[in-house]
Amino acid sequence: MDNDKKRFIERGSHKGKGLAVFTSGGDSQGMNAAVRAVVRMGIYLGCKVFFIKEGYQGMIDGGEYIVEANWSSVSSIIHKGGTVIGSARCKEFMEKLGRRKAAKNLIMRGITNLVVIGGDGSLTGANMFRQEWSEHVESLRESGEITEEQYKKFNYLHIAGLVGSIDNDFCGTDMTIGTDSALHRIQEAIDAIVSTAYSHQRTFILEVMGRHCGYLALVSALTSEADYVFIPEMPPPHDWPEKLCKKLDQERIAGQRLNIIIVSEGAVDREGHPITAEQVKKVVVDKLKQDTRITVLGHVQRGGSPSAFDRVLGCRMGAEAVMALMEATPETDACVISLDGNQAVRLNLMDCVNKTKAVAKAMADKEWDLAVQLRGRSFVRNLETYKMLTRLKPPREAFDDQGRGLEGYTLAVMHIGAPACGMNAAVRSFVRNCIYRGDTVYGIHDGVEGLVAGNVQIMKWADVTGWVGQGGAFLGTKRTLPNERMPQIAARLKEYNIQALLIIGGFEAYQAGLQFFDNRNTFKEFCIPIAIIPSTISNNVPGTEFSLGCDTALNEITEICDRIRQSAQGTKRRVFVIETMGGYCGYLATVAGLAGGADAAYIYEEKFSINDLIKDLYHMASKMAEGVQRGLILRNEKCNENYTTEFISRLYTEEGQGLFSARMNILGHMQQGGSPTPFDRNMATKQAAKAVEWFVENLKKYTRDDGSIYANTADSAVMLGVIRRRYRFTPLEDLKKETNFELRIARKQWWLKLRPLLRILAKHDSTYEEEGMYITVEEQEVDFA
Repeated sequence: MDNDKKRFIERGSHKGKGLAVFTSGGDSQGMNAAVRAVVRMGIYLGCKVFFIKEGYQGMIDGGEYIVEANWSSVSSIIHKGGTVIGSARCKEFMEKLGRRKAAKNLIMRGITNLVVIGGDGSLTGANMFRQEWSEHVESLRESGEITEEQYKKFNYLHIAGLVGSIDNDFCGTDMTIGTDSALHRIQEAIDAIVSTAYSHQRTFILEVMGRHCGYLALVSALTSEADYVFIPEMPPPHDWPEKLCKKLDQERIAGQRLNIIIVSEGAVDREGHPITAEQVKKVVVDKLKQDTRITVLGHVQRGGSPSAFDRVLGCRMGAEAVMALMEATPETDACVISLDGNQAVRLNLMDCVNKTKAVAKAMADKEWDLAVQLRGRSFVRNLETYKMLTRLKPPREAFDDQGRGLEGYTLAVMHIGAPACGMNAAVRSFVRNCIYRGDTVYGIHDGVEGLVAGNVQIMKWADVTGWVGQGGAFLGTKRTLPNERMPQIAARLKEYNIQALLIIGGFEAYQAGLQFFDNRNTFKEFCIPIAIIPSTISNNVPGTEFSLGCDTALNEITEICDRIRQSAQGTKRRVFVIETMGGYCGYLATVAGLAGGADAAYIYEEKFSINDLIKDLYHMASKMAEGVQRGLILRNEKCNENYTTEFISRLYTEEGQGLFSARMNILGHMQQGGSPTPFDRNMATKQAAKAVEWFVENLKKYTRDDGSIYANTADSAVMLGVIRRRYRFTPLEDLKKETNFELRIARKQWWLKLRPLLRILAKHDSTYEEEGMYITVEEQEVDFA
């Protein structure tokens, strides 16, 4: 169900309202993106916006700690880690007298709207402050510290919370600001460790943060092929030393040169006693005599630039928080802005806090299964997938010498289209899921051409070891479509007795699946379950909101943009015009523009003229005149055949003489490279596991009495996509009407609703001509079940 609705946001419609933003508790990457969004959205709506520096302590101390922010106050901060306005833990705010001082400082500056960015403790404190507000205002009036006019004008305090925490331990949101970046730091460390461990046949034990939440440890284990993970929500059995050693020993016998064990800092046994990295090392060394090292990542996980995901998340949540405050009434409860799938939603703050506390209680009561369930569906799915992928291999008697399953089905996997990060992780998960069930898995090399040529091999468990973190496509991929080769392809499917086919690829994979479906009446070999996992950096495939590889590409673009802007540090003012890939789909340009703090992003889907280019140029000049040093323009490669990257660069060069210079960069295939991000590794792993479940269900459904498979219905050829927060199998036939085949894009693209936000956060106040913008507002009702 599509819950989006349009709302007109009038510029300056809340003129004079006082709004403040502060960060509290531990810092996390992405906080600055949220602060920037709060300030600029507030200015757009006409608010008087303030920074409160050093968290609650700054609110109590007042004076220079509460300062008015302007548009340029938040320039060039979106790429910085931590929080530029400071954060501190404050004991004084825990006392009523401290909160009274804070109330006075806010009233003296006309602030009655607060955006608090922090963890559950910071948010709980903010809600307590809001509940006491009337009492504090009354007390200040009686003591003469505020006037009667101030008493009447500032009698209500509104709170909107954003959860900034790398731990991802707050219930009600799928991801907290900073979690994705922390996963990036962990993954980078593991990838670096893997190379040295291979050299020396070592076992590495990594301790990761997370307090009493095992999310970071679990997802890191899932995306790094770790052999064992210890998390607080699911303590290991009492005989874990024996099981651990058996697992590691079997891996070494099978030829694996390294082992990775991840320990969450809050890991415990079933009695609630801590399990430390040192304990785990002692077990491995004493029982297996393996060369073992411990790495404690510590605050490295909090450091570095925020990922593209966290930047966009901070932007969306910050803007939504301001809108929530502006729409609040005296009866409105304090809310927290949460991520529900792909939606920014408002939830009751204390409902979320209480649910978070319920997890802690379940763990204290040793109700481990309940604790896992309370963490949410995403946590449960991650845990189930990890368990399956790390189980001991099936017994040898289930397979013949060639690796064929003696009782299972025969499935095949192939790529069609350009390579994208995450393809290898998906193949690994698919192969191991199938093998564990006792199925035979064929890997088809080099796409359609390889299938026609018979370049097909049985995939074994060890064949996909180490694939999860590798970019490109080890099976090989080509853009060739089946077209006239249907007879040869059908013959190969028959030759290898392939009963189900998984295609991992981009728009070409979608087209190939449709061609197979359309030829079922001619060739019965295509009457088998067929599923497609979309994998393309362009994110242009219908039936999904995210394709494998697009998150990695976004991070590559964002990182390159950061470097390009940094390259001009210390020189005169400069504007960079950067061309991104994507075909006719403007996803990369739009979302990378939001993540990179771009001044404009030109795409095919949103037509523009020379007048628009001139307006944006004047906008740039206005910002440069006020002290901004760097400008960033993104352009999708096919946004306009005449207004090329070179044309726009020359336009800025000519018109900016004396004020700034311009440089152009065409990123090209760098966007397809790199190591897959944790997001792409995780999504690939879970999608492939989902695909296996779907295949098994449909193979059983379409097995005839003679044992053959005959699937000839529309729902047996599907696209496996991510819609909102769920994985959905959409029949390829149903996607035809949603597809523009000429431009190779989906007719409806969710990310277009980010365009108004991109413009609001980019445009300087003095350059506005429009009186307002339509912006997508998400529905607020979310089922906690």
